[in-house]
Amino acid sequence: MDVIDKTDAEWKPELTREQFKVLRKRGTERPFTGRYVYSKESGSYHCGACDAELFSSEAKFDSGTGWPSFTEPATAEAISTRTDRKLLMVRTEVLCRRCGSHLGHVFEDGPAPTGMRYCINSVALDLKEER
Repeated sequence: MDVIDKTDAEWKPELTREQFKVLRKRGTERPFTGRYVYSKESGSYHCGACDAELFSSEAKFDSGTGWPSFTEPATAEAISTRTDRKLLMVRTEVLCRRCGSHLGHVFEDGPAPTGMRYCINSVALDLKEER
């Protein structure tokens, strides 16, 4: 996978204001407002910045948290993680491995088979529906 390395100035004209806030500035959309929170469509979820495939709809579940949640990434190589100490707590941030964009966070309270909950901002994703 080719890594994309752009400055914020290069990303800004390519993203909406909300995408830039979340993907490049590590923001979070308000719970239950994202377009994919309740989506049941089949397909693959791609990075909203670089179009890398990140998650499959087969791994999506309703976590009740207000953000699209997945049990696992499409491939282990699709994402990377790092420790996030913002907001006076320690969490694990999820990033697109290809472009480094902030996607959301992962928690160890998900369903079987992985026990993981990848809690991802809708604005960070682009669903490519199966036809």
